Amino acid sequence: MAGLKTIISLSFVLASGFLLAILSGALFNNNWSPLFVVAIFVFAPVPNWIFSKCVSSSDNYYSDDNASNGCKDFGKFITSWFIVSGLYLPIVLIHAGTIGIPEMVMSIGGGALIYATIITFCHCFAPETNEIY
Repeated sequence: MAGLKTIISLSFVLASGFLLAILSGALFNNNWSPLFVVAIFVFAPVPNWIFSKCVSSSDNYYSDDNASNGCKDFGKFITSWFIVSGLYLPIVLIHAGTIGIPEMVMSIGGGALIYATIITFCHCFAPETNEIY
């Protein structure tokens, strides 16, 4: 059961992730393009959340609860597309010469901390289902 200590620790990790992401744009040449990674990681769980609510288990053709569902699978696909885009956008920006290596490391680290915090919060405070986003 998650409590106050969990919320405090998750808020600290989330603040650290946002700090890394903001500093990746502010410290080096005032280039704010690494902040696109934050937007990608913040919106990454949204398709999975939307498509998991799309079809209930009674509408499924299979009788067991572990059966695959097209709507949920599509939501997971779009979510994974966001995650891969968020991880590799700084690499594309460094290849284009827009940012440097320190900005890339800070941007990827901050985005990963933000996404991990969102997933951990959903896992800790979700109802008693075995669904992990």
